[in-house]
Amino acid sequence: MCRNIKPLFNFQPAASNDEIEAAALQFVRKISGFTKPSKANGAAFELAVAQTTAIAKTLLDSLVTNASPKDRELEIAKLRQKAQVRFRGQQEPTSSSA
Repeated sequence: MCRNIKPLFNFQPAASNDEIEAAALQFVRKISGFTKPSKANGAAFELAVAQTTAIAKTLLDSLVTNASPKDRELEIAKLRQKAQVRFRGQQEPTSSSA
């Protein structure tokens, strides 16, 4: 699964159409292997994004859960904290001349 595609279900506020389209675009990019298709493949690429967006919206509108919605801002804060911990260990060591 593409790392840039994030879960969109059961959030408050609900996923916007732009977020759903962005996820669809990432999905189509991943499976096609194109970040930007050639002119010859442009129409097929755009159609795939539009259809994937529509299907994803239908799916999200159809899903049900008994769980309370997750707070989007709280989840973003958790992910940022997790990233800080992960990337803190990957910083290049500073060289000191003694």
